[in-house]
Amino acid sequence: MAELWLAAGLWVGTHLGIASSPVRRGLVRLMGEGLYMLFYSLVAAATLGYLIWVYVEAPRFDYLWMPDPDLYWYAKLSMPLAMMLLVGGFMAPKAAGPQQAEAEPFRGVFRITRHPMQWAIIIWAVGHIVANGDTVSLVFFTAFLTVSFLGTLLMDHKKALADPQTWQQLAAKSSNIPFAALLAGRNRWAVQEWLLPFVVGFVVYVAAYYFHEFYTGAVVV
Repeated sequence: MAELWLAAGLWVGTHLGIASSPVRRGLVRLMGEGLYMLFYSLVAAATLGYLIWVYVEAPRFDYLWMPDPDLYWYAKLSMPLAMMLLVGGFMAPKAAGPQQAEAEPFRGVFRITRHPMQWAIIIWAVGHIVANGDTVSLVFFTAFLTVSFLGTLLMDHKKALADPQTWQQLAAKSSNIPFAALLAGRNRWAVQEWLLPFVVGFVVYVAAYYFHEFYTGAVVV
């Protein structure tokens, strides 16, 4: 268990302690943007690989609650949304600068949340924590949840510092928390824009569900 905590700490630390901190600016000045990106990609891949390896090898003895097929329904019902956000994040344009801060700067799944890919990971992590119940899974998936959720806050903070006026315009028409801007009437429910991401995301979900045992070794029921 100690090694899992180490692996999770390295994964979280390299993301929040390098990529989302002043350390990044110092490394970019030292290495240059291209070399920094190569360095960071190697560090991220190594820490992710190490975390996954430790998780797979760790024995499951300590359970906070026992796995229950009824609890699996949370993951089964939430994962299609996670997949829709994930694929939709690549399919819809997002606001990135002053020229895009018009009446509708966010479209597609960006109407749901301005950080769809990060929230896809959060939903995925919570679903697997609920379904598994063991402390090993809790540490493993919480590491991803932490990086993704804090990452949304840090990205918003970075944009707010870079261009406060544009950020105020964008933040007024969007939300970090999924559906918050829609429920508050700050964006509109253009459901037709979600149709293709939902269809593609659902296909990805079905494939992931069907091959789950093959690539994870865990049987889903």
